[in-house]
Amino acid sequence: MSSIFGPVHSRRFGTSLGIDLSSSNKQCNFDCLYCELAPAPAIAHQNTVTPLESILADLKEALLKHPSIDVITITANGEPTMYPHLDHLVDEINTIKGDIQTLILSNSACLGEPSVFNTLLKLDQVKLSLDAATSETFKKIDRPAEGIEISGIIENITRFSHVFKGQLFLEILFVKGVNDSLSEVKALERALLPITCDRIDIGTIDRPPAYSVQGLSFEELYLLSCHFDPALPIHIVSRTHATATPSSYSDDEILTTLDKRPLTSDDIDALFDSKSKQRFENLLNQGKIAKIERSNINFFSPSENIHRKRSK
Repeated sequence: MSSIFGPVHSRRFGTSLGIDLSSSNKQCNFDCLYCELAPAPAIAHQNTVTPLESILADLKEALLKHPSIDVITITANGEPTMYPHLDHLVDEINTIKGDIQTLILSNSACLGEPSVFNTLLKLDQVKLSLDAATSETFKKIDRPAEGIEISGIIENITRFSHVFKGQLFLEILFVKGVNDSLSEVKALERALLPITCDRIDIGTIDRPPAYSVQGLSFEELYLLSCHFDPALPIHIVSRTHATATPSSYSDDEILTTLDKRPLTSDDIDALFDSKSKQRFENLLNQGKIAKIERSNINFFSPSENIHRKRSK
């Protein structure tokens, strides 16, 4: 089985060619409640290792077939940073990729290992997961292998964010009744504020999960987003179950809403009724609302408060 899949188009990352570092079976140090793969005990090391030479041969062949891609995405049926030859793989990719960006999708658990930390510094883009900030919730939602603690993960993400030169994205996946309480959101906020990143993507279950759990509606995600500090670059990504009721907003209410949480065009389509959308367009044309670009995603915020919306 080839370790390469795609290309697939991502609104967040462009046209991506994926590398699966565990194509034969799930190998992960988490067994997350929401995982789209079948349940499997969390493990500390890969038991089945795909030969490096095989991955590189598959990648070179795929690049010849698909030269016009934006990013090579390193992922796995599990956790890609568990792959023992990751550093060598990244070095080899960097010699052949040309102008193509490199991206890894990681659960952050191995970031405390110096070899993994230093390897990820060689990438152009890194996306790290952080589903909880308290030990109890972390163990409930992510079901980690023994010895993995959320305090260490947060510390390592923070440290990495201060030295990484590329684009850093964080992702939080919310599960109804598990990590969506106000107290957990506030704990996440405290963890996120010292981290320097380009964007924080919040989402929910979009595919059938490993366990019997439920996702949140778009409206519930939006309300959760409003509890985070406005300086955090929050982006709502899940729209499979986007069930929001469009509401009427005055000019002042539009500006206040955008000040609390910058919104994308999709957010505005879901939240604003037709007259409010016209008011939004008028404010945009008057220069009272400005567009912010954060790594391929356009957000709208009051012009006078642009300086408050930090990015890396």
